[in-house]
Amino acid sequence: MHSVLVLDFGSQYTQLIARRIREIGIYSEIVPYNTPLEKIREHNPGAIILSGGPSSVYGESAFHPDEGIFKLGVPILGICYGLQVIATHFGGTVDASAKQEFGRAEIQVERHDGNPQSMLFKDIPDSDVWMSHGDKVVKMPEGFSVTAGSGNSEMCAIEASGNKAALKVFGLQFHPEVQHTLYGKQLLSNFLLDIAGLTPDWSPKSFIEHQIEDIRATVGKNTVICGISGGVDSTVAAVLVSKAIGKQLHCVFVDNGLLRKNEGEKVMKILKPLGLNVNLVDAEALFLKRL
Repeated sequence: MHSVLVLDFGSQYTQLIARRIREIGIYSEIVPYNTPLEKIREHNPGAIILSGGPSSVYGESAFHPDEGIFKLGVPILGICYGLQVIATHFGGTVDASAKQEFGRAEIQVERHDGNPQSMLFKDIPDSDVWMSHGDKVVKMPEGFSVTAGSGNSEMCAIEASGNKAALKVFGLQFHPEVQHTLYGKQLLSNFLLDIAGLTPDWSPKSFIEHQIEDIRATVGKNTVICGISGGVDSTVAAVLVSKAIGKQLHCVFVDNGLLRKNEGEKVMKILKPLGLNVNLVDAEALFLKRL
């Protein structure tokens, strides 16, 4: 099962990108923008998305990914800052825009004989999108073409064309992941299904089944100890591991004396019906003494 890697450049919308991808039925993971190429290869991504971010690509502290990603042969989509990373990498120019955009804008899709010039815009009309940028591409990188523009961003969407079309590199100045972009989910679907050729075979259920298989293979006949707090994260992790290895899992809930009144008892009552093998450790005296 191929996944989609989202390289995070600090956008407030990065989590939304991953969510939209999963809504389409494809598994996605978020990794830091500077993840080494070797680590990216280990994920075996079927596509890569470069998120937006608050920096300027021409600034001294600009964030840049490992340039090797552009040689992996997988489709790449850059969003906002991600578009600007693509443009500068391939020799284009990004500069401060005379008019910063934070809100709705209308894009005009480039067409040929009535059809969108790009597969990215299949079944997408001229429509409202959501902008959030202070910089924009002012010089097109060689070997790229404009596939959509707006009143303020003439190069609102670009992609590798001509001899470079095989790279399958695309860039958007706007944010398709937010609801204010009317056809954003359709655009992401076009990229993932039609361009990247991914199969929408992921669901939370399939993810759980896959993780259970991995846990069983990793643990084998060994015993696992799990510290559990009673919160959502550790409880979900414990239940998942328990489904995989059953009685090989030993959960420990520590009452350190700083819980609310009777909270330890309440947590144990919640955990027991989940079928977990949980032991309560009363460490109040020891913890408070050392504290």
